[in-house]
Amino acid sequence: MVESLSALTAFSRPAMRVIGMLRGIASKLVFGAVGALAWSACAGESDSPETGDGSITTGVSASATAGSQQASTGAWGAGHQGGGGEGAGSTGPYPIVFTPAVDPFNDSTFRGGQLAAHIETILAETGYDKVVIIGHSQGGLDARVVAHDRPDLVAAVVTVATPHGGTPVADVALGLLDDPNFAGIVDDLVNAIGAPLYDQVGNETAVSKPMHLFSSPGIAAFNAAYPDAPGVFYASITGRTDHSLGGVACVPDVKPAFMTTNESDDDPTDPFFFLTETLIDGDGSIPNDGLVRVVDARHGEFWGCIPADHLDEVGHLLGDGPGFGNDFHHHEFYRDLVAHLRSLGY
Repeated sequence: MVESLSALTAFSRPAMRVIGMLRGIASKLVFGAVGALAWSACAGESDSPETGDGSITTGVSASATAGSQQASTGAWGAGHQGGGGEGAGSTGPYPIVFTPAVDPFNDSTFRGGQLAAHIETILAETGYDKVVIIGHSQGGLDARVVAHDRPDLVAAVVTVATPHGGTPVADVALGLLDDPNFAGIVDDLVNAIGAPLYDQVGNETAVSKPMHLFSSPGIAAFNAAYPDAPGVFYASITGRTDHSLGGVACVPDVKPAFMTTNESDDDPTDPFFFLTETLIDGDGSIPNDGLVRVVDARHGEFWGCIPADHLDEVGHLLGDGPGFGNDFHHHEFYRDLVAHLRSLGY
């Protein structure tokens, strides 16, 4: 690491300022890997919305939570909604699974296998034949892996702020993480921070894996390997911050009634995302949630944007609210999302 830093002395003063910013981003991404990159292992089951029908589950452990191809709308995957969701002989309502406890620092191929095992357990316990998966951030990619590999288990996938098109933050971070010395140090820090928080963290986990997945080449390879499955319905929602109302980027393919609740609210940028939001949206014209651009989160049938950053979308971090003047509340959002899915027959 010392050798890597000493090599930076060859850079000009402007370049050094950029490197300083990237180091700050990388340090935030260490915590982001604990939080923003893998929300599926953060909250307790008490955070799940209630509908009273007994068919909502967060998985099999207490550590669960609610979490490119370009079409003319700018949406990755637009027009690729699968085959409508319900297979022959299968009808809803289905158990709704908020991506349950999986390894928070691994790629989605590995995590998708873990999620599929959880779902098989859920179906065995409930007697249903399929589930609906709601996945936040990387949890949405995990859900797509399961839907691709086991479409017989999945009626629908709804993703929230999932980087289906990657994120520029990963591309920038990989300029540092590709240095094996730096990558090793970051992995050690993540494991040291994460070990007290997640039972899943161990010697085999690495923040470099999700970073590579979210990079331009990584997500291109993922999308090629895991196209949408016929017979599975796909929909997406994402967040907007920095006081942006989203503009054209947030225009939905279909606008469910519950998505109008907070459409006039805006979200102030959380200090946690000052650097990453600036990196993504230097001139203020690119709507994003602090980590994921709106255009990269659109997949399948796009339902629009909520006034929330990547933390607010699932009620993190450490009980922090969405910001002054913003009435968005993640519990109400997921309750209404579940109700809408039920109205669609899921």
